[in-house]
Amino acid sequence: MPYAIDLFCGAGGMSEGIIQAGFDILFSNDINIDVEKTYVNRHKQLGLIQGQNTYFHRGDIRDLTGTFITNCISSLDIFTSGKTQVPEKIDAIFGGPPCQGFSRAGKRDKNDPRNMLFKEYLRVISEMMPRYVIMENVEGFTDTTLDDFVGLNGNKYPDNSLVPEILLNEFKEIGYSTLEPRILDASDYGVPQKRRRVIFIAYLNGLSAPIYPQPTCKDDEKVSLVQAIGDLIIDKNLREKTNPKLTVFQQESINGRTKDTNNKFPKKQSKTPNCEIAKHQPIIVERFSLYKEGEDTNALIRRIQREGIDLKNKPHLVAECVKKLHNKYTGPEIIKLFGEAKADKDLITALITKKAARTKLNRNSPSLTVLTLPDDYISPFENRIFTVRELARLQSFDDSFVFLGKRTTGGQRRKLEVPQYTQVGNAVPPLLARAIASQIFKVLTEK
Repeated sequence: MPYAIDLFCGAGGMSEGIIQAGFDILFSNDINIDVEKTYVNRHKQLGLIQGQNTYFHRGDIRDLTGTFITNCISSLDIFTSGKTQVPEKIDAIFGGPPCQGFSRAGKRDKNDPRNMLFKEYLRVISEMMPRYVIMENVEGFTDTTLDDFVGLNGNKYPDNSLVPEILLNEFKEIGYSTLEPRILDASDYGVPQKRRRVIFIAYLNGLSAPIYPQPTCKDDEKVSLVQAIGDLIIDKNLREKTNPKLTVFQQESINGRTKDTNNKFPKKQSKTPNCEIAKHQPIIVERFSLYKEGEDTNALIRRIQREGIDLKNKPHLVAECVKKLHNKYTGPEIIKLFGEAKADKDLITALITKKAARTKLNRNSPSLTVLTLPDDYISPFENRIFTVRELARLQSFDDSFVFLGKRTTGGQRRKLEVPQYTQVGNAVPPLLARAIASQIFKVLTEK
């Protein structure tokens, strides 16, 4: 069985796909203690025991060396027992360096220190020289430029050098051929989510070139949100009406896709984990109810301006508008202004709040990209945010996969803590990872 290493492993989305594809993961690394708890617990579920047949190291990749990784692998019980030989070379290294510095979602900063972590990834690769290398990142990686970049061998790149060109040249410098980077959409591979990621694949000179995975789902076959999580609707009557029968995706999520070291699926739990429902205040429930399916805040505002909106059954929102505008209008006057599409900017802001990044998802299409902030999306079935489990389903995690630590966090703590929602949002969808890893597995074993 081929051996793999997973760097920047996070909670373990990439690892799930790597295991599903048939690899044994000998070593994995991440810097955060919250994801360590989730990752190690999941691998224990799968029979991957720390120090016996796998090794998780929590630490900064800048302090990681090929020698350290090799020593950790050599110390595993499966090798020290003499029954199995330590591999001369690792078959594949997978990794997704943190993407915040490359993301198009926020303000880019060329000096963001996280931009340089892909260089550390390259350094570890140059010290390990695995047969195949896979790197995943956000689309913004493809058009990000860097200044004053110095390569592993001392090459000085001109300012505004494109990161992909740097990466491909650096691979060439250390003895690797590369495939042309490609953007893959997770929804093409059975993931109920429109999530586009750039994938880089490199292989040692002289080895067989792999290929990128072909889509497994046509546009009309993609898994929709309701097909993925309709069985998790809280209201029993609504659930039975909306999701009368388990779909194939739901059944696979419940039964499992990732097998343990005994080639069995982990034992089902009596209660599906990570299903805690957020306790919204009545005013939040009313605000969520304003949105139509598929509508974001900007679209909602345009509809209010164009058509008006009925607030007769929204007493908490009406009272909030009265309060925010310091009794400029009475409750009945506010209802009348909104009903006649005559609400001004101040009234609409009082009603909606200034948060524009909120969308009520469409049940009949794949989800938008799962994010780390839970209140960015509203369920199309009930006026609430999604549970951790629902978002994990949209990422294609098995229901047996348990996310540990705080459910969510906020403020300055977000810089240090990685709660469950963030673990899910940062993960590589397991089914996308499996599709990619399966191509590497195929070229490694076809001889």
